[in-house]
Amino acid sequence: MYASTVRGLLVRGMLAGLIAGLFAFAVAYVVGEPPVRGSIAVEEAQAAQDAAGAPSAHAGHGGDAASGEAAEEEEEVVSRPVQSTVGLATGVLVYGVALGGIAALAFSFALGRVGGFSPRATAALTAAGAFATVYLVPFLKYPATPPAVGNPDTIGQRTTLFFLMILLSVLLGIGAIILGRRLAPRLGNWNATLAASGGFILATALAFVFLPANDDAVKPGFPAALLWEFRIASLAVQLVLWAVFAIVFGVLAQRLLAARADDAEATARQTAPAVG
Repeated sequence: MYASTVRGLLVRGMLAGLIAGLFAFAVAYVVGEPPVRGSIAVEEAQAAQDAAGAPSAHAGHGGDAASGEAAEEEEEVVSRPVQSTVGLATGVLVYGVALGGIAALAFSFALGRVGGFSPRATAALTAAGAFATVYLVPFLKYPATPPAVGNPDTIGQRTTLFFLMILLSVLLGIGAIILGRRLAPRLGNWNATLAASGGFILATALAFVFLPANDDAVKPGFPAALLWEFRIASLAVQLVLWAVFAIVFGVLAQRLLAARADDAEATARQTAPAVG
């Protein structure tokens, strides 16, 4: 029975993630695409300015042919319209489904273990915790940047640092939950929650201090307003994703668990020995 319940929650979590992904895609397209297009325009303008100022080594000696070959090499494999629609939708939906399934498994573990919360409340707490550990904390250390604004030579290092921050944040979040549960019998739920939260904040602050910064994540001279718009849009996408997931999955999980409880009660009545 437990395995089938977890399986049912997993399916509903992935479905809720898909629905949340649809809402997140709408926000990403409406709010996130304008600053992306703006950053690409800035990059193209800078590239054109650099090309105009650089002397051509092939001037008068097949320079036109060389330029044509370079243009063919730099031609996009996938056009921007496709990237901003089908590509964006595919990425966001796959992301939503994957995280929805993982969050559903976390919900299955947390239900009944982190307090006497209802399934809807537990779903909301799970979504809030996932948003904080998977996105918000890493975002505060390594804020999102639009494409083509950083040093391409360090993109591997910057990506590694970002995922390392995610891993540390998730592990620290799990550690805070374990600490809170162990302190609860002695301090009470409220004081234990405050102590665990304080420990999480302190450990996160130490990680912020000792992990290196992304000093070359943004090129000098990139418009600050455009960068700010992109980061706000990125934050809005994640907020919508996890808020919609919490609402949809909370409803689906509540219905599933209520139905399973009714079935278990009916089975218990049928198997109970008759009195008299």
